[in-house]
Amino acid sequence: MSEHNDHEAALSKLARAVIETEARAVQELTERIDAGFIAACDAILACRGRVVVLGVGKSGHIGNKIAATLASTGTPAFFVHAAEANHGDLGMITAEDVVLVLSNSGETDEVKQLLPVLKRLHVVLIAMTGNPGSYLAEFADINLDVRVREEACPLGLAPTSSTTAALVMGDALAVALLETRGFTREDFARSHPAGQLGRRLIIRISDLMHTGAAMPCVSETATVAEAIVEISEKRLGMTAVRNDAGTVTGVFTDGDLRRALGEAMDPHQVIVRTVMTPDPISIEPDALAVEAVQLMEQRSIQGLLVLDSQQQLVGVLNFHDLLRSGVV
Repeated sequence: MSEHNDHEAALSKLARAVIETEARAVQELTERIDAGFIAACDAILACRGRVVVLGVGKSGHIGNKIAATLASTGTPAFFVHAAEANHGDLGMITAEDVVLVLSNSGETDEVKQLLPVLKRLHVVLIAMTGNPGSYLAEFADINLDVRVREEACPLGLAPTSSTTAALVMGDALAVALLETRGFTREDFARSHPAGQLGRRLIIRISDLMHTGAAMPCVSETATVAEAIVEISEKRLGMTAVRNDAGTVTGVFTDGDLRRALGEAMDPHQVIVRTVMTPDPISIEPDALAVEAVQLMEQRSIQGLLVLDSQQQLVGVLNFHDLLRSGVV
């Protein structure tokens, strides 16, 4: 048992050491938010083309993620592997682009081969390197310093702290640009329509509600039996109740029906107005579907009436509609 405990303790110690080392590397980045960072942001904001991110190896993987983050937060961007750029993909880069090159050493051969060609394109060249005195850092128009004191790898070989620092600097760029551009939650949703987050920020009540003949609705003077028929036909577990002027005065639900039947009333004789829930909870058609989810959860209900600004019934929404839409 002691051997097993020693093994667990050793693993835990190693893991904590990695996290602490990388956390220090990230914390030290705050000192590197300098004039170079501001210049990089300004160059990207002024860019009429796209941000092209270049890198190889682990830096390439990080660059790919940075490009994806930029693209999803309002800065058009894509990643090009530096080796592939040397074999034809360089044609994707135009003079209107900004090029962000990642190399921890700043001396990567595949990257160095590209630099003179990029310079002839007259693109703004931003370096992100862990070696401020490297060929790449000195060649670039702007250098983002992401050097770290040590890798979290005990051998000092595997890129760990250095890749984390580069990734965080990329996130800092993306978020600074996002805020400056006034990028909104709705903008983010439009670029993520298939994801749950996108659906929650895009889909509105009007996209899901049942309208017209599909809306369950009865008059105040209808009998409970007639209301039951309406609920059964429309299959939404509820029906709106309106007066002669067409104004919604209540809602009659499956729960109201169970309570009424518990009082041994005759559904063919009792008028629905006497057993309905008055002043029903409602929502507007332009509200986000996620707002309906929150409202239903707060009030422990399964459906909502949808009323317009004149408080007229325009639709009915059921919790199952929200489930089918993927916002839940």
